[in-house]
Amino acid sequence: MHKTKSFHRRKILLIFACCAAALLFLIGRLAWLMIAKSGYYTTLAEDLHERERSIKAARGRILDRNGTVLADNRTVCTVSVIHSQITDPDRVVEVLCTELGMDEAAVRERVEKNSSIERIKSNVDKEIGDAIRSCGLDGVKVDEDYKRYYPYESMASKVLGFTGADNQGIIGLEVQYDEALSGTPGTILTLTDARGIEIEDAAETRVEPVAGNDLVISMDYNIQEYVEQAAYRVLEEKQADSVSIIVMNPQNGEIYAMTNVPEFDLNDPYTLTELYLQTQLPEETAEGEETSAAAALNDEELQDALNQMWRNGCINDTYEPGSTFKIVTAAAGLEEGVVTLSDTFYCPGYKLVDDRRIRCHKTVGHGSETFLEAAQNSCNPVFIEVGLRLGVDNYFKYFNQFGINEKTGIDLPGEAATIMHKKENVGQVELATISFGQSFQITPLQLITTAASIINGGIRITPHFAVSVKDTDGTLLEVCQYEEGERILSEETSETMRYLLEQVVDGGSGKNAYIEGYRIGGKTATSETLPRGQGKYISSFVGFAPADDPQVICLCVINNPQGTYYGGTIAAPVVKDIFENILPYLGIEKTLAETEMTE
Repeated sequence: MHKTKSFHRRKILLIFACCAAALLFLIGRLAWLMIAKSGYYTTLAEDLHERERSIKAARGRILDRNGTVLADNRTVCTVSVIHSQITDPDRVVEVLCTELGMDEAAVRERVEKNSSIERIKSNVDKEIGDAIRSCGLDGVKVDEDYKRYYPYESMASKVLGFTGADNQGIIGLEVQYDEALSGTPGTILTLTDARGIEIEDAAETRVEPVAGNDLVISMDYNIQEYVEQAAYRVLEEKQADSVSIIVMNPQNGEIYAMTNVPEFDLNDPYTLTELYLQTQLPEETAEGEETSAAAALNDEELQDALNQMWRNGCINDTYEPGSTFKIVTAAAGLEEGVVTLSDTFYCPGYKLVDDRRIRCHKTVGHGSETFLEAAQNSCNPVFIEVGLRLGVDNYFKYFNQFGINEKTGIDLPGEAATIMHKKENVGQVELATISFGQSFQITPLQLITTAASIINGGIRITPHFAVSVKDTDGTLLEVCQYEEGERILSEETSETMRYLLEQVVDGGSGKNAYIEGYRIGGKTATSETLPRGQGKYISSFVGFAPADDPQVICLCVINNPQGTYYGGTIAAPVVKDIFENILPYLGIEKTLAETEMTE
């Protein structure tokens, strides 16, 4: 009997001990969860009862060199619905359809979708957003954010670029400097109950967005305006396909203006412009039928057309430069010592190279002429002779030395590379045609960059737009740096080239760019597009001023002008017109055009 009681007592004590141990474990576990893991589970609980909505950050502005705002932001709204909170779906559909101008079926589908939050439309004008908010509809959220806005619409569209619905850059400087311009989005956190319905009187938690930084560029609004006006004028007068113009500081590579007309509306980049349809889709488009022509394109054709409309021909496309490339042949020949300004040549109107007769633009010939006169006359046979004197090895040595076989390094996406013969495939005929700018292709930007480097004292420059990055208060954060260029030419040869090109304008083929009181240098060009024989030409002129100390250089390229197509006749006057406007603006004063060099 005593043993039985003792056994039961031990059994009870064991059970008690087990219960006590279990209780202690539970207490310990509870204490650990409540103390050590409280933060973790609090966060989980908050996540279950918080609804997050994103707030767009204001994108940094793009400013010209004088502070003029070229790309800005407008306050817009994003309209969303929360299914679990909607009490009158028919009324919600009615209001949203009316205010947003959307199809009823599309709106109703989103309103009735059983999701935590459904976006109806973004980039809604603030006035419309305010009108929707004033209706006090349960389950409808109107959040303010930002939309990119371009105050000058089409100005420099292919340089500035534009952004998508998510405010990220698509083309141009917008995508090139997206990281600097993009800010950090914020959030709105709203408390909800277990059913997902917002708790009344519960305060919203906001994490404010951080605005992006401003980008200051070298473009000058006034110069860009002058340039675009001149480009559109010649585009209309000559019924050309396009006109590309670049204005640059030849000393440091800062680009003051760049246009490739027709431009497009940055505030409506997905609509083909009437002018684009007229100039680029002539087969499908008759006058007054622009809308129908655009509507006839399928999705793939429309996207291809948009991509073409957005292309910046100054950097994305290559062309045969023609006689403007004689600047390179002359500089290489003078530097190598195979020619001097006073060397005498004879032009019978052609030059025989192997079994090919390559003609001069003056078919009766220029007769006897010095190299200086040949440059004034833009005489092909003389430049062929200089190229042959250089030889293939030397010519390609200068291509590399001048940087022609490399991209310029401009701070814009999509720069095309020079299309040049392989050295081993270049014979005498190929060398002859290269010497006067045919049988290969470069970008307009490469041409003006090389020309600027030849006449600025012989230092290769990097063309660029970005100058600095500032915060929203204007505090300087970064000064954009570019590689210091290498010397590509002696100062003596550069000085000789400035004199030679000044004579081209002062009485030579570039005389239509002459401005009384200013010393202007330059070179004309007229080249036939490929395939030959279709009667399509590219007319161009590159000019700089002052000739003795270049502060500005300009290239004008007119693609497929109708009627008269010679570069000296139609492109040189465009640069003259631009210089007449911008030289006084830049503070470049008139001087007596005295010759400072003699042969």
